Amino acid sequence: MNKLILLRHGQSQWNLENRFTGWKDVPLTTQGMNEAIAAGKIIKRNNIRIDLIFSSVLQRANETARLAVIEINQPHLWDNNNELIVIKNQSLNERDYGDLVGLNKKETADKYGKNQVHEWRRSYDVAPPGGESLKDVVIRVQPYFDKIIEPEIKSKKSILIVAHGNSLRATMIMVGLYRPEEISTIEIPTGSPFVINYESGKIVDSEYLV
Repeated sequence: MNKLILLRHGQSQWNLENRFTGWKDVPLTTQGMNEAIAAGKIIKRNNIRIDLIFSSVLQRANETARLAVIEINQPHLWDNNNELIVIKNQSLNERDYGDLVGLNKKETADKYGKNQVHEWRRSYDVAPPGGESLKDVVIRVQPYFDKIIEPEIKSKKSILIVAHGNSLRATMIMVGLYRPEEISTIEIPTGSPFVINYESGKIVDSEYLV
């Protein structure tokens, strides 16, 4: 049985400040670093061997991957210069929130109305001004997943993807865990490894690791 582990980055500075982050490259907070370390300990405790790591190009995901894998303690995941071997691609970046990037979420709701902001954040195919809908994120992630990641899963490798709430929601849709109309209710906590178990290329079950 091989596995696909989805890990949302730890708390970022703009998560803490309740801002729309999108592609803005903000760092982890101390809490976010601790969440990444805890995620690595959880993966190690479950005795999971990781074969390949994929990440977005944003530092909050990259640093989460690095801190988690230090705890996983699997030497084959590091190169001779003690650098983490991770395949980075902007296809796995967070949803682009366009004109909302940097704005406080509560202040934005006060300005545009809670219902409008909820629709921008949670609908499948409505995009915020100048930004992406979740449907757009699926369209962005799918070719990369189909061409690069899925063949590795089919070759029975265990994969860790460290990315963002919306690119991971898109991944959940693509592998068939959820339908587009269901995904708006799915919350993905920061720093909590979600494992999808495969047998002969088919999903057999999925759960958050503890």
